[in-house]
Amino acid sequence: MSQFEDLINVHCPNGVEFKCIGEIADCYSGATPASGVSDFWDNGTIPWMSSGEVNKGTVYDTDKTITQAGFDSCSTKMVPANAVVIALAGQGKTRGTVARTRIPLCTNQSLCSLVVRDGAVDSDFLYYYLTTQYKQLRNVSSGDGTRGGLNLQMIRSYRAPIPPLTIQQRIVKVLDNFTKLEAELEAELEAELEARRVQYKYYRDALLSFDEKKQVGVRWMMLNEIGKFIRGRRFTKADYVDDGISVIHYGEIYTHYGTSASSVLSHVRPDMAATLRYAKPGDVVITDVGETVEDVGKAVAWVGDEDVAIHDHCYAFRHSMNPKFIAYCMQTTSFIAEKAKYVARTKVNTLLINGFSKIRIPVPPVEEQERIVSILDKMDALVNDLSVGLPAEINARRRQYEYYRDHLLAFREAA
Repeated sequence: MSQFEDLINVHCPNGVEFKCIGEIADCYSGATPASGVSDFWDNGTIPWMSSGEVNKGTVYDTDKTITQAGFDSCSTKMVPANAVVIALAGQGKTRGTVARTRIPLCTNQSLCSLVVRDGAVDSDFLYYYLTTQYKQLRNVSSGDGTRGGLNLQMIRSYRAPIPPLTIQQRIVKVLDNFTKLEAELEAELEAELEARRVQYKYYRDALLSFDEKKQVGVRWMMLNEIGKFIRGRRFTKADYVDDGISVIHYGEIYTHYGTSASSVLSHVRPDMAATLRYAKPGDVVITDVGETVEDVGKAVAWVGDEDVAIHDHCYAFRHSMNPKFIAYCMQTTSFIAEKAKYVARTKVNTLLINGFSKIRIPVPPVEEQERIVSILDKMDALVNDLSVGLPAEINARRRQYEYYRDHLLAFREAA
C-alpha cells in the first residue's frame, strides 16, 4: 500500500484533483421497448441490460437481447464496451450499485451509462472508485432508502478523484488481480458451502420425516386442523417511514428473512394502525405469490416480542405449536412437492390457500419439536449465518477485499 502512497506524495504532494463526472464522461440513461410487442424481443441480436444485471460487476453478456426494431422504438442508446453503468433505481439494494461493460450494449431506463472521454480518466479506475461510493450515492439520491432514486444530473454532479493516469492504471491492475484471486477463493468456499447445504437439506428432511405408524406420539394433521390463516392488508412503498408500525412485506420474505425473524426491515405510517392486520408472536408468516412455485408459500416464523403488520400477499398462520418447527417443516422436499399442487400458475404464481391448508405436517410432542428445532437452528447457522462457519469466512474475505479497495481509492483532495 505504501508504494501508492509514495507515488501520490511524489506526483500530487498537495492532494488529488476532484472533478464532476459530467466533466470527464458523457452520461446516458436507457429505455425499454414495449414488452408486449414480440417483434421487439424475439430473435433479437442487440444486448440489452436490465437493472438487476448491474450486480454482475463486470458484464460480458446480457440476459436479454432486443431487435433493431425494438432499439428504434425507444430512446435507449448503444453504449460502447468499457463503459461504467450505475443503477439509478431498483428493488432493495440495487440503487447505487455499479458495473463495467466489456461489450457494446444498451440499457433500460433504470441504468445510467458513463462513457469516459478520451484521456480524461481510465474507465476501470472510475468503476472501482464508484464501487466505494455505494452509500454516498444512495445518500444523494431522492427519497428514502426504499423508494428513492438517482438521476442523470445527480450523477453528472458527483465528484471523483483524478490522480495521474499512470497511477490510475496501476491501481486498476492491482485491483483486477486482487478481484480475481478473491473470486477464485470465494468460488472454492461457495462450492464447499453448497455441499454443506445439500447435507443439511438431507438431514433436515430425515429429521422431519416421521413414520406415523411406527413413532408413538406423532400425529400427522392438516394445517387447518392445527391453526387458522389470517390474510394481511395492503400497504405500499409510499406508506414507508423510518419509524412507525413494524411491517413485513411479502417481497422481504424472499430476500431478507430466513427461517425465523425477531425484528423487521420496514415500517409504515402510525396513522395506518387501524387499517392493518397483524401477525402475533409465534405466528408463521407465509407468502401467497412468488416468481417460482417454490417461492410461493415461503414461510418465516415471527418470534419478535410485539405484533407485526403483514402485507396482503401474506397470511399469518396462528397455531399453538413451536413456530420454527412449522417453518422448518415447510422447507422440506416433501412439503414443497405437496405445496406445488396448490399453486395457480397464472401470470403470477399464486397460492390456493384452501388447498394449501389441507397439507399435512407431523405434530410430535412439544419437547420433540423443541429438540428438533435446536438441532436445525445450529445446522442452519452453519450454512446461512454470516457470523458462523463458511458464510462467516466468505463474508470476511469480502470485507477484506472491500477494505483494501477502499483504502487504495481514498484520496486527499487538493486544496
